[in-house]
Amino acid sequence: MIKVDESDPVGELEPSFPYKDITIRRGVDMKEHYELQSEIGRGKFGTVFKCREKATGLMLAAKFVGIVHKQDRRNVEREVEIMCELQHPRLIQLYDAFEANNAMCFILELVEGGELFERVIGDDFVLTEKAVTIFMRQICEGVQFIHSKNILHLDLKPENILCLTKTGNRIKIIDFGLARKFNPENKLQVLFGTPEFVAPEVVNFDAIGFGTDMWSVGVICYVLLSGLSPFMGETDVETMANVTIAQYDFDDEAFDSISNDAKDFIKKLLVKDHKARMTAAEALKHKWLKTAEQRKPLSKTKLKRYVIKKQWIRATNTILALRRMGAKLD
Repeated sequence: MIKVDESDPVGELEPSFPYKDITIRRGVDMKEHYELQSEIGRGKFGTVFKCREKATGLMLAAKFVGIVHKQDRRNVEREVEIMCELQHPRLIQLYDAFEANNAMCFILELVEGGELFERVIGDDFVLTEKAVTIFMRQICEGVQFIHSKNILHLDLKPENILCLTKTGNRIKIIDFGLARKFNPENKLQVLFGTPEFVAPEVVNFDAIGFGTDMWSVGVICYVLLSGLSPFMGETDVETMANVTIAQYDFDDEAFDSISNDAKDFIKKLLVKDHKARMTAAEALKHKWLKTAEQRKPLSKTKLKRYVIKKQWIRATNTILALRRMGAKLD
C-alpha cells in the first residue's frame, strides 16, 4: 500500500536548476542543445517530450506549441514572460525557450509523478481527508504566490496539478498558457477555460479577479474529496448553465464521512460573487487546512469513475483534433 505521508512537506527540495530569466532563442533548433527522448504528454495546446541537455546531462521536459498565426506567437511570448515571474517551488519552472519553424519549444522542469488525480485512484494508494489537506494546502500556496505577482492562472483543474514524484506528497501547478497579468484597478474579462472548473463570472463574461482562480480551487477540492463534480452536466452548455446558477450540495453519500470543516472550506470558495470568496491567503488560514485530523480512508469508487470518464473525453478530443489536422494536411 502507498499511504500518503500525512505530515506537511518540511522545507523545500533543491531545484534541479537555479531560477533564471529566460530569453526566447529565435531561429535556433532546440535539437542543437537537447536530445529528445520519449513522449510524455499530449494535449490540444502541444506535445511534451522528455529530453536531455547535451552540455550538462540534465533531464528536462520539452513542450512544443505551434505558432502559425501572429496571435499564437503573442500568446506564447506572454506565457514565457509570465513564467519568468513565477519562480516558486509549487510551480513548474521554465529552463529555456526556442522559436523556429513556426513552433515554440518550452524547456521545462521535469515532473515525473503524474497527474494528482490519476495517481491517488491507484488500488495501492490510500487516500484520506488529512492527505487531501496536504495537497490542497500546497495548491493554495502556489496560487497565493501567483496572485502576489498580480497574475491569474485561469485554468486550474486536476490535469494541471502534478505530483513531483511517484511516492512523495509534493505537487506542482503547471500550464500557464491561459494566465494573464491582472491590475485590480482595471476591468478584465475573459471567455475561455474548462467549463467544469470555470467560475460564473467567466461564463457570464463579467469582470474577473483573484477569486476566479479560487472558485476552481473549490471545485478541485470537491471532486478530490468525493469523486463527484458539483456542476458537470451532460454537455458543456449544461455544465456552464449549472455554473452560472452556482448551486451545489453535499447530499451524496460520498460526503457522509467528510468533516464539516472540509465542507465549510468548499462553501467559502464556491460563492457566486468572486469578491466574496476566500483569498488564497485566507484559505491557508482556514481551520480545515490547519487542523484536519480525519484519517479514515476515503472511498475512491466515484473518483475512479470520474478520472476514467475524463481520460476517455480527453482521448476522444485528441482523436478528433488529429483528424482535423489530417483533413487540413490533405
